[in-house]
Amino acid sequence: MSDSSPCHCSCPCDGREADTRHGRRLEYFTLAWNVVEATVSIAAGLVAGSIALVGFGADAVIESLSGLVLLWRLQTHEPDERREKHALKLVGVCFLVLAAYVATDAVYSLYRLEAPETSIPGIVIAALSLAVMPLLARAKRRVAVRLNSAALAADSRQTDLCAYLSAILLGGLVLNAAFGWWWADSVAALIMVPIIVREGLQALRGEFCADCH
Repeated sequence: MSDSSPCHCSCPCDGREADTRHGRRLEYFTLAWNVVEATVSIAAGLVAGSIALVGFGADAVIESLSGLVLLWRLQTHEPDERREKHALKLVGVCFLVLAAYVATDAVYSLYRLEAPETSIPGIVIAALSLAVMPLLARAKRRVAVRLNSAALAADSRQTDLCAYLSAILLGGLVLNAAFGWWWADSVAALIMVPIIVREGLQALRGEFCADCH
């Protein structure tokens, strides 16, 4: 007599589909966070006359573009090498745009002798970003490894960079308030520019790997 009991074997594609959905949720959260971050930072920066805060908001806008690219990449859970390559290159472009903006903003701040202004909303959003972004980046990297997605891994690095920029903004505010080092924010941002450019070039060349940390 044949065994008619149902099979409970799970298909590997089911896990991949779940990971893809999780990846999309992370990107939706990233977009929502960046909209709030950009709105608060740019508004607070304009009120306080702080180029640093306005630049931080502009960074959030650029990161949103990267998030949109990843949402396009994650529309399908099936492996798609062509879509993966296109997404990785677009994320690379976002890196380079971010590097150009950070460099321009920092040089302009130094030229204007622009000290980061004290702004409670700006400090709060930067502190929250510093707390949230590393956790979000870590979650993206885990999904990137499971999906073997270099594009998502590259996007997680953008999220890491947002945390670094948050730390730079807070550090600039503290150093300026404590020691009068008005230039600390801009100099720290300039130090980051070569790192951002390197990440962008690696993405454009397809040198990112999903399980690289």
